[in-house]
Amino acid sequence: MVVLVDTVSVNQVRPRHPEKVNRPDALSPPKPDWIRVRAPNTRGYADTRKIVKENGLVTVCEEAGCPNIGECWDKKHATFMIMGDTCTRACAFCNVKTGMPGALEANEPEHVAEATFKLGLTHVVVTSVDRDDLADGGAEHFAQTIRAIRARCPTTTIEILTPDFLRKEGALEVVAAAKPDVFNHNLETVPARYLTVRPGARYFHSIRLLQRVKEIDPTIFTKSGIMVGLGEERHEVLQVMDDLRSAEVDFLTIGQYLQPTRKHHAVMRYVTPDEFAGYEKVAYTKGFLMVSASPLTRSSHHAGEDFAKLQAARVARAR
Repeated sequence: MVVLVDTVSVNQVRPRHPEKVNRPDALSPPKPDWIRVRAPNTRGYADTRKIVKENGLVTVCEEAGCPNIGECWDKKHATFMIMGDTCTRACAFCNVKTGMPGALEANEPEHVAEATFKLGLTHVVVTSVDRDDLADGGAEHFAQTIRAIRARCPTTTIEILTPDFLRKEGALEVVAAAKPDVFNHNLETVPARYLTVRPGARYFHSIRLLQRVKEIDPTIFTKSGIMVGLGEERHEVLQVMDDLRSAEVDFLTIGQYLQPTRKHHAVMRYVTPDEFAGYEKVAYTKGFLMVSASPLTRSSHHAGEDFAKLQAARVARAR
């Protein structure tokens, strides 16, 4: 993993993460066997990639370097990333490009809806970069995308993974009014690690965001996730579970942090599969309707199958 800076060419290529170029390398331990995945090379993967490119779309699968892209795209499951490929935040863990984004693409909601139709998705996940440059943080664009998918694919369920809309008064209400089936916002890590891992965000603001969704519309499923292996302690993870349950969050995901480049935050340790299984058991005892905890768990991994389980769990609990 190397970050290259072109100091020779006349038309220099801007580094993907300019704010990290001068940081010293952060070395992570070698990956254990349970982390390794196969390179994507199937026909299904190629077909999904073609549809994404033909519609001029960005996916978080590619931009964030998700290890599950081969498996998901082979099944024609892709997570669309709206509002461009450039984020206004510079989190220490994320591989999405950072800088000043361009203007919103007015036709993007329709392009997402058309790709959802062509892929035959029964459940679609839509996320975005942080857009702190926009007055509403991109809330109306999220709402337009939800409405466009509903119009083109009326039976498709919609899951959104949003930024925190920090200091964007009224933004959350705009998105919630569009009635996504699942509202996901990731905490990413325990509160003690925010300063080094997620410095542009505020832990309790994110908790309140998720709580507010339930206050606006209790029928919307809420979901959040964290990464482990960033230096957190077990008791801190358990406290995050309690905080999320206090906000009535339904679905928790826990996955292993993987370092995108040596300029990003180092992996402090690889959490074992047995530890993930332990986290899952504890989370269920705390009252979550659905829990996914494993080394390769990601927010949108198996999202469609998990949504069906989430619905069934709600029905079972109501009996």
